[in-house]
Amino acid sequence: MQLKGLISLSFGTLSLGITEFVAMGLLPYIAADFSISLASAGHFVSAYALGVAAGAFSLLFLRRLKLKTILLLLIIVHIVGNALTVAATSFPALITARFIAGLPHGCYFGVGSIIAQRLCEKGKGSSAVSIMVAGMTMANIFGVPLGTALAEIVSFKAIYVLTVIWGVIVLFSCHRWVQDVGRIEDTGFKGQFKFLRSPAPWLVLGATLFGNAGIFCMQSYISPILTDLAGFKLQTVPAVLIAMGICMVISNFISGRLCDRFSPGKVGAGVQFTAIILLLAIAACGHMPWVCVILVCLTAGALFALSSPEQVSILRTSPGGLLLGAAMIQAAFNLGNALGTTSGGIPFIFSISPRFITVIGALWALLGFICLFLYARKWEKHFSDEIR
Repeated sequence: MQLKGLISLSFGTLSLGITEFVAMGLLPYIAADFSISLASAGHFVSAYALGVAAGAFSLLFLRRLKLKTILLLLIIVHIVGNALTVAATSFPALITARFIAGLPHGCYFGVGSIIAQRLCEKGKGSSAVSIMVAGMTMANIFGVPLGTALAEIVSFKAIYVLTVIWGVIVLFSCHRWVQDVGRIEDTGFKGQFKFLRSPAPWLVLGATLFGNAGIFCMQSYISPILTDLAGFKLQTVPAVLIAMGICMVISNFISGRLCDRFSPGKVGAGVQFTAIILLLAIAACGHMPWVCVILVCLTAGALFALSSPEQVSILRTSPGGLLLGAAMIQAAFNLGNALGTTSGGIPFIFSISPRFITVIGALWALLGFICLFLYARKWEKHFSDEIR
């Protein structure tokens, strides 16, 4: 396993993770700075997610380039997008910048997952992907709480200044340490779509869309859940975000190991069912402060325990169309984020208890579980275990 290359990839996901997930704790500050409602500030999250979905499909037109070349181009766009976020002086300009910043996100994870699989030995694909994804989990330990703290002290834009600087470091490290793993097989533009004739990739995509929508109902509105439901002060949120990040790191690595030993579909289905129970438990017991903290941390862990199973599953079910499959899983992931953020804001629109945020989330998570259960039970056994 080429550890230096995988760690360099994880540096990139760390930067992407900070850029995306720091918004969870910034919504109250954005709403205050631009004199808008909390529900409107939620578009800061949605704009990024929609950018991810739109940008992911550009991989179809980059399929003839070397994977490493694509990776470096994506990092450059990431740096530019964050610089525009810092420079934005109005909310429409901020939303536009966030959309641009989101464009390379899905492509990076898609290309990175394929590279990670090629950098490891047989039977270690899920663990390799989990190392790459680890940067996202670390973002929730360091980057997200740091961004929230800086927003309290300086400005919500301060963290994006740091991501521009870190992005330059990522560009250097990936250029230096990620090996050239060549190109993928070019099956032509139409050939990229043939794998979609099977129900299997659609079930994986559906599980990703609905499962992430469910958890992001909670994730995007973690501040009001902790303050309005559990009764914590806003200044407590960064500490809880650190605890959530630790759970993400642990669950990500455990999930990767389990997927190498068992099937990704079965592991994912088990995690998704657990997420349903946790979301309903937050709705029922979230008014008890420390119980709420434990439940939101475990639910956050479920988010990244699902990441490796879903990433590996889509690569296994998209022969001849790896880049398209990798792009679509990221589009599904971030459309799920946008769906969760939008639907999670409904309780604020109707001025009802924030406990209903996770009730809505549980309904989405149930749909995700059904998709993964059907995939693991009927379709998973028909696909190769390795992506080479």
